[in-house]
Amino acid sequence: MEITRQRIDDRVEVRARGRLDANWANLLSQTLEDVVREGDDRIHMNLKEVDYISSMGIRVLVTFHKKLATLQGSFVVNESSEAVLKILEMVGLRDLLMPGTGGIAIEMEAEEPARTVERETVRMEIFPLATGKTAMSYRTVGDPSLLQGCRFSERDCSTVQFKDGSFGLGLGALGTNFSECQNRFGEFLSVAGAAAYQPSDGSNTPDYLMAAGSFVPDLQVLYGLVFQGAFQSLGRFEVNGDARAVPLSELADLALEESGANQAAIIIVGESAGLVGATLRRPPVNGDAKAELFAHPEIRTWLSFTTERAFTRAMTVTLGVIARSPDKALEPFVRPLNGDGSVCGHLHAAAFPYRPLQRDRIELRKTVRTLFEQESLIGLLHLLCDDRGTSGVAQSEFVRGACWIAPIVGA
Repeated sequence: MEITRQRIDDRVEVRARGRLDANWANLLSQTLEDVVREGDDRIHMNLKEVDYISSMGIRVLVTFHKKLATLQGSFVVNESSEAVLKILEMVGLRDLLMPGTGGIAIEMEAEEPARTVERETVRMEIFPLATGKTAMSYRTVGDPSLLQGCRFSERDCSTVQFKDGSFGLGLGALGTNFSECQNRFGEFLSVAGAAAYQPSDGSNTPDYLMAAGSFVPDLQVLYGLVFQGAFQSLGRFEVNGDARAVPLSELADLALEESGANQAAIIIVGESAGLVGATLRRPPVNGDAKAELFAHPEIRTWLSFTTERAFTRAMTVTLGVIARSPDKALEPFVRPLNGDGSVCGHLHAAAFPYRPLQRDRIELRKTVRTLFEQESLIGLLHLLCDDRGTSGVAQSEFVRGACWIAPIVGA
């Protein structure tokens, strides 16, 4: 079988030639998956030169029709041989895969055009959100300076529940009290009722709990940031022009510009071009005040760093705070996101196997919970800027995705 593809206006036509049987169904499926991964969600399947189709071939067609329908895109067979058409009619799929006499997909009514902004590496469509009329509030929990010397103790631990409308990040663990969690404290994030953390007990396996009904997970928090309120805008972004990826700092700078503030909360759900960050190897509790956690060579026993970009082509949920001029309360929590220090922040990212996003406007809670409920959480990182010159791997990068943005003020 021969499979080719070409762009026609805003669609991609995939053309097959030969027998679409069990031997070739996987190749077609992989080709279609590659098209979707590249950001296209309107596909025309040309089967004019296919003289035979098996049940495996039909399964691929139906699978991608359903997948693109959930993304608010379309997948149709726009041309077919008589042999294929006869089979589609016999199995009752002609109307589904070839709707109307012209075989044109029935697409959702277009939203009002979004405002578009562009930078060197990123293009973003911005949708205002009616709920985000006022600044989001934030509050701090704990003292991050206790991380130096690993001086956290039971008196520094707070129980925090993240209910609907709130989210946060920091150092903590899932559990009911300090003694239960003291050997596991690590990086956490919580959003849309999903609370996830990276245990520092040597298991290297992230864990999470989902809120359901009246149940809300308890997080034991050593230090962190808690946000409450609605987002001001949704941005759909992708790489611009010939750029390979969008650096986190450029995405943050554009989000700050959109927020109209010097500090903002941000949640990014998008495809990673590679994450740069660190996780704790050991819980930072009951330590010696003289211990130099961030000094060499001790740092190697306390922190695990990415020596190259991790979770490439994963779907990630990244949340935290970004700022140009953080206020006094926020300042101890943020670090530079790029080499010149023009943008700073504190962000954690959870990584999942790749899963395409719907187009245009999407809802935060549904998007995030779908990832936690239907995919496997494979890692969680505190994102950092590795600015060690030629030996460093710089910063996290993204390919495309969605970001929710809101200016923030102290509670």
